[in-house]
Amino acid sequence: MKILLTGSNGLLGQKLVDLLHQHPEVALVATARGANRLADLYPEVPFVPLDVADAAQVRQVLAQELPTHVIHTAAMTQVDDCELNQAACWTQNVTAVEYLAAACAELGIHLTHLSTDFIFNGKEGPLDEEAVPDPISHYGASKLAAEGVLKAMPGLRWAIARTVLVYGTLHGGGRSNIVLWVRDSLRKGQKIKVVTDQWRTPTLAEDLAEGCWLLARQSAQGIFHISGYEMLTPFEMAEQVADFFGLDRSLLERVDNSTFTQPGRRPARTGFLIEKAERELGFQPRSFREGIALLAHQTAQT
Repeated sequence: MKILLTGSNGLLGQKLVDLLHQHPEVALVATARGANRLADLYPEVPFVPLDVADAAQVRQVLAQELPTHVIHTAAMTQVDDCELNQAACWTQNVTAVEYLAAACAELGIHLTHLSTDFIFNGKEGPLDEEAVPDPISHYGASKLAAEGVLKAMPGLRWAIARTVLVYGTLHGGGRSNIVLWVRDSLRKGQKIKVVTDQWRTPTLAEDLAEGCWLLARQSAQGIFHISGYEMLTPFEMAEQVADFFGLDRSLLERVDNSTFTQPGRRPARTGFLIEKAERELGFQPRSFREGIALLAHQTAQT
């Protein structure tokens, strides 16, 4: 099989390159906007520049490479940026999906698309695949609209992987994550405010990459919830990080979400039920503590 990956410079994209290049049965093509951040790590993986918001380029690259599968991870995912730059968000998260879906349908390519728990309103959780979406942010609305694009595209074979609060280490810089933020702050003796009134099932980036691979490998069809299995508040996550690294829990200050003023609203309670992915795909995520341990190993600090 031949897999074309969008967004290979991002966190999930990087984990997918690392995973898929180890499978001899997979011919992998990485694509992203801008220079290839992984050229030094994986010089053997072909890289093609691709702006998924350029319809002609999408059609040209897919027709040229003719993959059997596309895994689409490229997106605008900063919730506040999406709220403040709504047109750009829609272009990246919806219009680009229209271009990819149309080209994949035309060329007979299976498309795996990434979605989010932010399509839900946060009033209840954990949620299964049948839960009714009701986004409360522009980011959530854009990701729900993208799901609708796939469902409405005639002749398209598609799978949607919805996920929750992805964390991991990124090669070449980029956003931090809750594990490294808490660890580094506490090591400096800094007090930090952590919310107690949001609930999530945090997802290790390596586990999400495995879930995407399982979807593509099986040419699965439909919606799958791919996340961790533990329902935790950010404060509980921070406590686990402090305990793992032997740091001072008393530096963690309990606050509620009203403490922070953010342009984009966050759902209070989401989290996913992942039985479908476990049953149909064989998906087996790690515990949050196991995720912390992996990040500690990757950053060479324990």
